[in-house]
This record gives sequence, structure tokens and C-alpha cells, in this order.
Amino acid sequence: MVETFLKYLSSEKRYSKHTTDSYRKDLEQFASFLLFDFEISQTESAGHAHIRSWIVCLVDKGIAPKSVNRKIASLKSYFKFLLSREYIDENPTARIKPLKVEKELPSFVKETEITDLLDKLEFSDDFSGIRDRLILELLYSTGIRLSELIGLSEQDISFYEKTLRVLGKRNKERIIPFRNSLNTLIGSYKEAKKNQGFEEQVLLLTDSGKPLYPMFVYRRVKKYLTAVTTLSKRSPHVMRHTFATHLLNKGADLNAVKDLLGHTSLAATQVYTHNSIEKLKAAFDQAHPKA
Repeated sequence: MVETFLKYLSSEKRYSKHTTDSYRKDLEQFASFLLFDFEISQTESAGHAHIRSWIVCLVDKGIAPKSVNRKIASLKSYFKFLLSREYIDENPTARIKPLKVEKELPSFVKETEITDLLDKLEFSDDFSGIRDRLILELLYSTGIRLSELIGLSEQDISFYEKTLRVLGKRNKERIIPFRNSLNTLIGSYKEAKKNQGFEEQVLLLTDSGKPLYPMFVYRRVKKYLTAVTTLSKRSPHVMRHTFATHLLNKGADLNAVKDLLGHTSLAATQVYTHNSIEKLKAAFDQAHPKA
């Protein structure tokens, strides 16, 4: 039944391969637990007590509450699917609640550090250097996700309108505007790409002309961010956080930022307003006579 469920996620719910792979991993881990601890070979035969036992086991192993909650969400979706298809008569996850998680503010790079990164840091003028700079510029200037960056093709760029067409989660398309300097950089990169003899329609390529992969981008971003910031988190997603935080700090409309990020819910975007509030508190503490 797991394969049927995963096929449903990819074909009907239009979840990405990365997301369906995460569901698969969670369900396989739960199936192994059932078989090893309870000698139950069919996942759909699990009851409330079995699921509770698995959660306790995960917590005892030191798995972070956020990760445990993702696994709980996977089980909830799976058993809800089974119930809707009448494979089971009762949902064993109905009374299962997620663990409490301390809210953590998104990490972001300071504006001065971004200036150092994009305006002062030296990049080589060969294909690799231009590409690395473009990776960083795209992440900061558009706020796109890592998967969206890797999936960009040359046809997704409109030089005339200065817009980027992005295929986000659940294959939802959105259009993101970008500034003139990025227009120029993309043009320089395409010229360098042509000079390398690379004809791949995927926009961003490795030094050998192959499409980028997640770890490649992660290593590049971490390398350059390490030169300008002491943040413990130095990932492509931090650049997305930085994009959103800087926009809101400059007074951007929350709904506009939501659309640019491709969020389906305003609540997902509101987390970035906390950084803006923290900035206001810092300014108050520093400047107010009675602070």
C-alpha cells in the first residue's frame, strides 16, 4: 500500500520527488520498527499504541522534535489516505499530536555582510567564478529555493521583462522580477557557458557541464558565506531567509513577499516579521533614553 500512496502523492498531489522520497523514508523506518518490535509485517495493521511507541523510541534516540513531527505528519497523511480508500476502518493517528517545538527565528545574513559578499568579494572571471557569483545573486535577489535554482532552464529567463519563471512546490509556477545588474550577470554567464562549449538547456552547470546537484550548491554557498559571516548556518536556504528578511525590513508588503517566496499560507511568511521586530527592539534599546 505504501507504493500506492507514494504514487498518489506524486501524480495527484503533485509532490516533488524530494518530498515523496522523504515520505518513503519515514514510512520505511516505521515499517522496520513494527516488524522488529511487534512482528507486524503490514504497516496498515498498526494501531494507536504502536505509533505512540515509535514516537517514544524516536525521542529516546535523541531525534529532534521537529524531525519527529515530520515523521508524525508522514504517518498522518498515510493513514488518512488509507481511510479515504477504505483500506482501514479507523485512523490510528487521529489522537496523535505533534511534539512541542521551540520556535527558532530564521537565520539571515546582515545587509553589510551581503554587501561584502556581492560587491567586495572577488570572484574569478572564468566560467566557474561567474557561475558561483550568479548562484549567490540568484538566491539573494529572488529568494528561490535550492531545488528551484537547480531546475532553472535558459527558457525561464526573460531578459526583456527582467523576470524569472520558477516551478515551485507541487509544480506551482510563479514569476519573479529581478534587477538590471542580475540581467547583465546572466548575460555574462551565458556567454561564458557558450565559450565552454556547453549546450545544456539547464541554466546552471558544474565545471564539467553537468546540471548542478544540491551538495554542489551547498558547498559553494557555504564557502563564500564563510568569508563574510560568522553565522553557524551558511546554506542556500539562509539566502532565502535573508531575501525575505531584508525585504520586510525595508517595508515590503507581507503579501507581496509571500507571493515572491511561493508560500501558500501567509503564516509561513509571517515568521520573517519576527526578525523585523527584533531589529526594531534593538534600535529602541540602543536609542531610547528610558530603554
